[in-house]
Amino acid sequence: MIDATFEEGAERPLALRAETDEDLGVISALVQDAVLPITEIHYDRRRRELALLINRFRWEDRSAAEARGRAYERVQSVLLVGDAMGVASQGIDRNARDMILSVLSLAWEPGEDGTGRLVVTLAGDGAIAVSAECLNVALKDVTRPYAALSKKAPSHPV
Repeated sequence: MIDATFEEGAERPLALRAETDEDLGVISALVQDAVLPITEIHYDRRRRELALLINRFRWEDRSAAEARGRAYERVQSVLLVGDAMGVASQGIDRNARDMILSVLSLAWEPGEDGTGRLVVTLAGDGAIAVSAECLNVALKDVTRPYAALSKKAPSHPV
């Protein structure tokens, strides 16, 4: 059996689920450098869900964009954390309604009996921590891709 490649999913909207640390690593790579206004973070205590409406860089399309000499793309996606028991943040002023956040990574910190904490690390020393009954994360593209306004691929100096 051969593993799938990024390019195989390049033309279709993503709909992924993470229930293991390995699954989460894939989603973390896909949401790296996603940006979102602070107003697009919603915690529904009754449904036990944290939803983030992100504008993610389409890493899976980067090679094709470069090969064809066309613009890099972003797409709006919903990052949904299920079975959430509570949400906390650090380094984020929740009253700054015009703040734009940038996602660096997602990590699962296991606890006892399958519980744990999902940590969304943000640029600028910010973080969102979700206490959860289990690892239950979904990523779903909800719009068509659009040209990245910066016209550049995100980069991270060493």
